[in-house]
Amino acid sequence: MGATIRFLLDGQVQEVRGANPTTTLLEHLRGPMRRTGTKEGCAEGDCGSCTVLVGEAAKTEEGGDAVSWRAVNSCIQFLPMLHGKALLTVESLAKGGELHAVQQAMVDKHGSQCGFCTPGIVMSLYGRAIAAKGAGAPVGEVLAGNLCRCTGYGPIIEVAKGVEAEAAPAVDLPAVRDETMLSLSYEDEVHGVTRTWLSPRTVDELAQAYLAHPDATIVAGATDVGLWVTKLRKPLPTLIGISEVAELKALEETAEGLRIGAGVRYVDAIEAVAKLYPDLGQMMRRLGSTQVRNSGTIGGNIANGSPIGDMPPALIAAGATLILRRGNERREMALEAFFLDYGKQDRRPGEFVEAVIAPKLDAGRIFKVFKLSKRFDQDISAVCGAFSLAVEGGVVTDARIAFGGMAGTPKRAKACEAALVGQSWTEATIEAAMAALDTDYAPMSDMRASAAYRSLAARNMLRKVFLERQDVESRVMPESAVG
Repeated sequence: MGATIRFLLDGQVQEVRGANPTTTLLEHLRGPMRRTGTKEGCAEGDCGSCTVLVGEAAKTEEGGDAVSWRAVNSCIQFLPMLHGKALLTVESLAKGGELHAVQQAMVDKHGSQCGFCTPGIVMSLYGRAIAAKGAGAPVGEVLAGNLCRCTGYGPIIEVAKGVEAEAAPAVDLPAVRDETMLSLSYEDEVHGVTRTWLSPRTVDELAQAYLAHPDATIVAGATDVGLWVTKLRKPLPTLIGISEVAELKALEETAEGLRIGAGVRYVDAIEAVAKLYPDLGQMMRRLGSTQVRNSGTIGGNIANGSPIGDMPPALIAAGATLILRRGNERREMALEAFFLDYGKQDRRPGEFVEAVIAPKLDAGRIFKVFKLSKRFDQDISAVCGAFSLAVEGGVVTDARIAFGGMAGTPKRAKACEAALVGQSWTEATIEAAMAALDTDYAPMSDMRASAAYRSLAARNMLRKVFLERQDVESRVMPESAVG
């Protein structure tokens, strides 16, 4: 049975019938819609040349209805993910034969040479102008997801500095968001293969759908799943999109810490996470790009079980727990226990990640997170280390240390922890704990780093925690010195 995907383009209702659910938004733009200004550079959400703006229903601080616009990589967004939303492409900006101010500035300040990346850069800067925080968003963060080989970025940064905040375009989202329409579920036969897309509205509906289709692929932001299609050409017969499941997008501060729904995007979690764990909040601003953080979810990063995912090591060190759901049953487990082996998690058929619980840290506890990658922004970690230590009276009383990129899963450094606990907080203790890391991990060599480099980097991250702590303590004036 076919279905109609409906969205707004430049405020006008668009309808797409019988689409293959793994068709990307970029393919639809450049193909049937002939909007060829949006370019394909990498087809993996890395270069930003395919950047477009997607608007979705949101609430104002006063509780009124609004539209929230975000820049996304259209090359890894599946077309059904646009259902009930609004879209702007680079062709949307020029009006009456006149360029938009951002486009004109790119011309005036020579921000473009070959021009291939220019449409994506223009859309990122326009997105910055109409975002809730306006043109105050850091230029480096906004442009980190747009790669340019020609200009050296100098002229583009000058353009960005001159971008002024402006009102977001008004669109009539209710025109494509009636209750019946949002329940998008369909099966289509494409080249003899039946493909199914399910779009539950509630977490209960999701639980029942996943029980009925335990082999389905759950799609949150598609920042990883999108590459399974564009790069691996992996067939995905059944997909379950969770973008309309409100319960999974809930972010709740509690007396114990933070409850993060599995569908909460990075962009919506950064401020709350930074309040709880400042170091992790800083690292999250390097996780992917603006476009990736606008789409990717914390729960998706965990559920995929990647050994180089950046969130799990930090959350493991913090003592986070997972809530898993299967049908009407829920169970809770320590996050570290979820990862069993490379590509294998403790998740039963039909069971999904519902939320992660991030606890508050005890006052005075040391909590550090370090991400080491070839590029500072928007790069996969060679090593990601997280350290949570309690030091009382000059003695280490507790230690939780976890690394990503050092094993087939995100993994705690149990031998290293044992070498620290009960010992004096001294350089000799740190040296012994650094050596113990060789017992915890036997990293591999790959394109990102050699095994020897990873081992040395992990050791030096622990040394860095010690040296930074010593530096802080040396700058604290003792009470006896106060006159």
